[in-house]
Amino acid sequence: MFFFLLFLAHLQAVIIPIIFGFKSINKFKNLKNYFLIPFSFVFLGLASLFEMIDHTKTDWLYINHTSLFNWLFYSFLSLGLTSLTISAIKNKFLIGTNLFLCFGSIVSYLLIDKTTALSFQVMISIFLIVNWQRTFKDWLLFAYPIFGIIFTTFFGINLSITGNQIWHIFIGPSGTISVLTFYLVLKRSKKNFLR
Repeated sequence: MFFFLLFLAHLQAVIIPIIFGFKSINKFKNLKNYFLIPFSFVFLGLASLFEMIDHTKTDWLYINHTSLFNWLFYSFLSLGLTSLTISAIKNKFLIGTNLFLCFGSIVSYLLIDKTTALSFQVMISIFLIVNWQRTFKDWLLFAYPIFGIIFTTFFGINLSITGNQIWHIFIGPSGTISVLTFYLVLKRSKKNFLR
């Protein structure tokens, strides 16, 4: 039963972002780079898919390691968050900076280590929060750092320290709440734009 719940927790983290991606096609035209939004959600879903594939190599037990599929997980996570950020900004320098951070995250995992890649991901997340709050001015956005950063980190640290796989079940749904947050902020921005 536990492994079935663990599988479902990961599967929903693949399916829900991809559904939002398809629902976002040709929507949110109030944003300059709205065409990136469907890709953003699909990238986040693919990140979870690669994480699932990686787990098949570890018998679905969380192991803090580096691997091709773990790299693909972090790479697509970076691509998804970067695309979300760029969808909402117009400044070419900020877009270039965000692309540099994404490239840094992807390459540093391969050339340096996972910790450096995670440092770039922290900067990508900060960049997303600052720029989206500046653009949308929506209090709901604060659910992203709470669920997508604080809770997932808390669950991940507990999983790493204790080895108790029960914490693993909560990581995927917590990330999905972040994805839902992005989608709801976008929907609310569209309604505010039409007023």
